[in-house]
Amino acid sequence: MMCPFCNALDTKVIDSRRNEDFSIRRRRECEKCKKRFTTYEKIETSPILVVKKDTTREPFDKEKIRKGILNSCIKRPISSKMIDKIVDEVEKEIQIKDSSEIPSIEIGEIVLKKLKKIDDVAYIRFASVYREFKEVENFNTEVAKIKPHSKKLK
Repeated sequence: MMCPFCNALDTKVIDSRRNEDFSIRRRRECEKCKKRFTTYEKIETSPILVVKKDTTREPFDKEKIRKGILNSCIKRPISSKMIDKIVDEVEKEIQIKDSSEIPSIEIGEIVLKKLKKIDDVAYIRFASVYREFKEVENFNTEVAKIKPHSKKLK
């Protein structure tokens, strides 16, 4: 790593720490001028393409997932921290699959699985948009599936 002060190439790592965003913070010291500086390293992943229902492809965008979950959680007792956690978990699951393409249907199912664990209403709301409910019977069927297992958010 080049020193930002004297441009020397010899620096040593004094301290390394993992950050919450999976980056690594390194405290470094220049061997020549003895000044210290901080660098951040982040794992670079290959871009993932989402295969839409109409077979078009677009780059994976976790903000789209966040927006969909936020819409499902309006006026629900779900914190933004919890929503961020869900989004991060969904992104991690997608990256673990180690594929350059993932169907949007698969992403939706992952989100539904996460929402079902925390809030039934948010789950139904997301499912109604994701599964394109056209009739009230679609809602009734979905509610009947979760009713026996209904959980309260704490």
